[in-house]
Amino acid sequence: MKSTLLIAAALTPLLSAETALTIYNRDLAVIRETVPLKLRAGETFVSFDRATARVQPDSVVLRDPAGKADFSILEQGYRNDPVNRWLLLNHFEGQTIDFRTTYPDGRVEKVRGKIIRSGFVPGGQSQEPIIEVDGKFRFQLPGEPLFPTLGDGSILRPTLSWQIAAAEPAEFDAQLSYLSNGFRWEADYNLVAPEKGETVTMTGWITIGNHSGTVFNDAKVKLVAGDVNIMQPDPTVRRAMMEMARADQAGAGHVEEKAFDDFHLYTLPRQLTIRDKETKQVEFIRAPEVKASKAYIYDPVNMRYHGGRSTNPIQGQKFSKDVAIFWEFTNNEESGLGMPLPAGRVRFYRADDADGNLEFVGENNIDHTPRNEELSIYTGNAFDLVGERTITNFERKDRESWMRETIEVVVKNRSKEPKTILVREHLWRWSNWEIRDASMEFEKKDAQTIEFKVPLKPDEERKITFKAHYTW
Repeated sequence: MKSTLLIAAALTPLLSAETALTIYNRDLAVIRETVPLKLRAGETFVSFDRATARVQPDSVVLRDPAGKADFSILEQGYRNDPVNRWLLLNHFEGQTIDFRTTYPDGRVEKVRGKIIRSGFVPGGQSQEPIIEVDGKFRFQLPGEPLFPTLGDGSILRPTLSWQIAAAEPAEFDAQLSYLSNGFRWEADYNLVAPEKGETVTMTGWITIGNHSGTVFNDAKVKLVAGDVNIMQPDPTVRRAMMEMARADQAGAGHVEEKAFDDFHLYTLPRQLTIRDKETKQVEFIRAPEVKASKAYIYDPVNMRYHGGRSTNPIQGQKFSKDVAIFWEFTNNEESGLGMPLPAGRVRFYRADDADGNLEFVGENNIDHTPRNEELSIYTGNAFDLVGERTITNFERKDRESWMRETIEVVVKNRSKEPKTILVREHLWRWSNWEIRDASMEFEKKDAQTIEFKVPLKPDEERKITFKAHYTW
């Protein structure tokens, strides 16, 4: 019996390709293949067996990028039922086939075995196979099974196929583009500071994950940063994604970034081989001197103003004593950066001068950050800084339409270095308020927030008192 696969290999153009990937943040990629296509006059059946297992079939475009070839696609098909060992064992259940064992010394041994039970369970977990060898049953395979050809049109990989009509013979490099799920990319940043000081070095890495079911060899890779709406059914969105995949390839040497439409496009400097279920990393930022600063913020009140009036005294409530640490810098050239930063995780390290080792001091995520924007990244709570907040008095006069609470905040610096703590207070009880009898100056940040900047000497503590007076 002749194999359908062998016949296809002999009569059907099986396309090989140069590959380009444009990967988005949200489980999506545009895949572009440049493939040689040879058509005869009339109809030609063409199959391409390097498609992903998660292709979106309705997004497939096969075209002549030069626009010279005159052809039309009569039919397009996509199959994603490739055979595997268990399916083939099930197919040949009850038959006798060869099994091959290769030993460490290079010796090869073949035995004949009858497949009594394949072990394949549709929709469930495979069982142990039962193989009869020399009249005895084995509950494992006696070697690598050598299957006869099938001859039934079975496929080994996910396959796209076309029935193409051409008025006359044509030979050209076609472009195949399609959308596929199963891809992700994200950015990771490592910031290293000396033991003393706040000028840091930044290294940024791009992490690419492939779970598409297909290996991509020597692929040109581009990455799109931004919140692209991939649920939009309008075909113009899909065409825009295809155009992103056609943008010119950047030169080698470093990751090149540019604004593209309303997003940002990063082109990797070298081709990548990305295997299925593989994660690969590429450096894309190296900034040797980034001017950063540390801020210490005491923000103990988790209540916020939500449009209603709150007259509950809540006296005696215990507030957090933690003083948060924030690393802050501006994403501009003056600070040593100045390029759009894709969303990702930022990890901070400090060098220990005693042994030169780097010690991890916190991490957090950042969102997509354009140039010239501020970044403030929470990395933990300071060990030697303490805050204490107390509601010392609460008054309410409903007939006179007012309420007032008296707040006392104590901040303490138990370290051996001077520190400045920013005390943040939220005026959450009502929309109309004023601050009375404040013991130090404050800054109004927005309609419901004020801040006190409190410098502290080593081992110093300071008290802040104020009254929040609400009227309606």
